[in-house]
Amino acid sequence: MQPKGPLAGVRVLDLARVLAGPFAAMLLADLGAEVIKVERPGAGDDTRSWGPPFAGPEDGRQSTYFLSVNRGKRSVTVDLKDPAERGFVEELIRWADVLVENFRPGVMDRLGLGDERLAELNPGLVRLSISGFGDAGPDRDRVGYDQIVQAEGGLMSLTGMPGGPAVKVGVPIADVSAGLFGVIGVLGALVERGRTGKGQRVATSLLAAQVGIHTFQATRYLVAGEVPGHSGNHHPTVAPYGLFDAADGPLVIAVGNDGIWWRFAPLVGLDPADGRFAVNALRLERLEELHQILAAALAARPVAEWLRLLADAGVPAGRVKSLDAVYDGPGLVWEVDHPALGRVRLSANPLRYSRTALSPGLPPPLLGEHTGQIRQAMLGDQRADAR
Repeated sequence: MQPKGPLAGVRVLDLARVLAGPFAAMLLADLGAEVIKVERPGAGDDTRSWGPPFAGPEDGRQSTYFLSVNRGKRSVTVDLKDPAERGFVEELIRWADVLVENFRPGVMDRLGLGDERLAELNPGLVRLSISGFGDAGPDRDRVGYDQIVQAEGGLMSLTGMPGGPAVKVGVPIADVSAGLFGVIGVLGALVERGRTGKGQRVATSLLAAQVGIHTFQATRYLVAGEVPGHSGNHHPTVAPYGLFDAADGPLVIAVGNDGIWWRFAPLVGLDPADGRFAVNALRLERLEELHQILAAALAARPVAEWLRLLADAGVPAGRVKSLDAVYDGPGLVWEVDHPALGRVRLSANPLRYSRTALSPGLPPPLLGEHTGQIRQAMLGDQRADAR
């Protein structure tokens, strides 16, 4: 299949495992890059065994976790530690424009694939390196699984109900954010390479990515000296903004500015000029009192009725949906034909270009599915493009 998209013609060698690195490589594939995923013989990526849930028959079951971050790739099995494979591995590196890896610091050097050697093999190579806790410092050798870094990166100190235990985010946000920052770094390095002809190493970590998404919570501490705590289901600096109970279930209401307040207040029986709540700072000071008033008012109508009233008044609001309801929306699903599962549905890439269409490309591969094809292309003819 000829790749399409703005990165068509870019070649990516994915040496990564689990989520952050494979997610980054998949996003590059979504944009049209050609991606070869290198996996351990016999076992493959760790996430191939992560489940349940699994899909497919017992003799060909597939981890739905693996399926989530590996579309658009071909799989080749290689033992990177085997000296007999050195020639094949080096051909893969010469083939690539981008190399993605998320080993602990020092592993690539021990494999004989440190920065100097990679530059010798391919001076234009852009290498994305994602670690758990960064390249330097006392924690550089620690394994950075997502929830560990959610905890140590401060996110869990912000997530949870006031007075309650820390709570992790329901998706692997440390891995995902590191993968997203990694892709940004790769794209920047490819643009710079277009000017200089030289590749370079791009590095990030799960910890740095967590800090990178702290946004306003960071400046609450760094600038104002305030250490944020759990804010539960309500915004810590804007009110009313959060989860409220209607007669038949919850809904989220976001009164993001005082103009919206003037439209919202009459719906819940309040005068928008009421001196207790007229501006956001006052609403935050009297938040408990305000929430009590809103609880009584909102409990009088069902969610659907509130959503209609709020929409008519220009007040942002939404219902709490489970995933079966979310994926009913248009443009959120890509379908691919998997070699073992048949037609499967995957979350679509969220980007849309005005001139360049994105498509899911190849389905998530079986372990080693393309090993013979790629070996023949790489070792049989160094100029082969491995299609």
